[in-house]
Amino acid sequence: MQTHQRLWIILPCFIALLAVTITCAPAASLLLLCLCCMALLWKIKIKNRSISSLLAQYVAVKAVGWLGSRQRNRLESDTRDIHRVQEETLLQRLQKHPDTVYGKNYEFRSIKDTETFQQHHPVTDYNHYEKFVERVAKGEQNVLISEKPLILAMTSGTSGSSRMLLSTKDTNTEFFLQGVTICLDAMMQAFPATDCLQKTLKLFYSPIFRQSEAGIPIGPNSSTPASSKHMLHLYTTPAPVYQVLNERDALYLHLLFGLKDRNLGMLESNFCSTVFYAFRALQECWKDLVVDVEVGMINSGLSLKADVRHALEKLMKPDPERAAELAAQFEEGFEGIALRIWPQLHLVLTVDSGSNQIYGEMLRRHYCKDIPFYSPFYTATEGLIGVNLWPQQESRQYLLCPRSMFCEFIPEEDLDSERPKTLLMEQLQEGHNYELLVTNASGLFRYRIGDVVKVVGFHNQCPKVEFQYRCGQMLSVRGEKVSESLFLGALKKAVTQWPGARLIDYSCVESGILGSASGIAQPHYLVFVELKGVRNLSEEQRYKLDHCLQEDSDIYRSFRMKGSIGPMRVQLVREGTFQELKDRMMAFSSASSNNFKMQRVIRNREFADFLLQRTFS
Repeated sequence: MQTHQRLWIILPCFIALLAVTITCAPAASLLLLCLCCMALLWKIKIKNRSISSLLAQYVAVKAVGWLGSRQRNRLESDTRDIHRVQEETLLQRLQKHPDTVYGKNYEFRSIKDTETFQQHHPVTDYNHYEKFVERVAKGEQNVLISEKPLILAMTSGTSGSSRMLLSTKDTNTEFFLQGVTICLDAMMQAFPATDCLQKTLKLFYSPIFRQSEAGIPIGPNSSTPASSKHMLHLYTTPAPVYQVLNERDALYLHLLFGLKDRNLGMLESNFCSTVFYAFRALQECWKDLVVDVEVGMINSGLSLKADVRHALEKLMKPDPERAAELAAQFEEGFEGIALRIWPQLHLVLTVDSGSNQIYGEMLRRHYCKDIPFYSPFYTATEGLIGVNLWPQQESRQYLLCPRSMFCEFIPEEDLDSERPKTLLMEQLQEGHNYELLVTNASGLFRYRIGDVVKVVGFHNQCPKVEFQYRCGQMLSVRGEKVSESLFLGALKKAVTQWPGARLIDYSCVESGILGSASGIAQPHYLVFVELKGVRNLSEEQRYKLDHCLQEDSDIYRSFRMKGSIGPMRVQLVREGTFQELKDRMMAFSSASSNNFKMQRVIRNREFADFLLQRTFS
């Protein structure tokens, strides 16, 4: 039996015995029992782990597990009476902010039910809130919400420019209680091996915050693991790394301390793209990392503050045995490398749906072969939207969280309507697509977040959804509106017809963005593709993508047949182009790298030119 498994069996027994002793025994007996517990823990402790670290992790995991079980039971109950729960959620939101400027404008005090709310309040977008948010940023109180926001949260800007929203304590509490705890409960039920005292390599980059006029932090809506001492015990990355703001240096350090731990149990990140690019970086710099592990030093090429370097080097010890083991595995190649360097790795915990789907597929096919993936949440800067209660299911389905947000839905066929009719959760139909509207805990009411989801079923009365696309990420040169999910399906089919090719990344540009540089007079799509396994494609092979999209989209085929849309141009770009594009996009963004999602439709001329310049075929 492995050390950490023995620990899980023994610890609960001693905790139970400790409880009995507290009740029945004098203080001297209690002290003696505690000393016995500590002595036993010392004998069975995991290599390179202190007793205090093991105990802290045990308590944290068990506490969250207990909360998760309670929250899961509550969620089950809520899904059986969805209209009542959603109306309660709505009224709680309104009753908290009736005396704000916004609450008075829309007579929140007079609203007693869902129907009255829909009559009083219009469907909104960001333009509706921009001036209110600016007033909050300048320090005015009781504008949108009754309390001061924790931060002014910047959206990722996937489908346009980044936007500033309010984030409150309630938003964070909901995410933890209704999201984190429930998903950990689902994870431990589906993957029992994760219920252990192994550490996790969490890939997270410390965001940079600026201040509003009123001193409110402006930045991404994400907290650093180092913000909680209890959380740090769960991860391989030590606290000083979170002071490193250069992403490349921080990634090197994440990898270094992760590689030192042979007993690693899990890989974690917000999005799958972060994991994918981490493995690409590992493939490039593994020799330097192995040297650091061997000699117990930090690479001199990293640009670190003196105190940070000193703190990290105190944690390093020479480990030539581990270095030799790592080197031997890396020299064999990188297919299935994750399980070869971390033989006790149980899970990759990261969102791999939507625009991150292709990264998940590449990881499962190459770096992370034979390791299960769990995509736990459906979230946005606006808050928690859904949780995945079916970790082992291949299609990523999320149960909408009825107490996180009050949700409404616009049928896909009505998206362009000036005054769209909205539906409630209990009015949705399986198999239909809808744009999501939310009323959240931080001052958004009937707000169009721009996500289109497909209802794939119901859990009791509550909808299960799959993310389909962002409204701002539609290809449309003649009003044809080709969604991201539709285009990706066609692209994946075409790649199977390009012998030896593997899709690494892609983005599309509408010809009007590039003007005469697009090369064809008729409006058309330019598709920039990074492939592995091929150096060139024939014209016939390139045309297969156009043909596949015509097969999947009747309206695209109609425009192509009429000659209203010209043939698609497929451009191959150099290896690493999309990593460079990400860095370039982040340089122009206020969002965090942790929340970055590649734009599948590029509408910025500079980014389109960047891709064009890196085309080699």
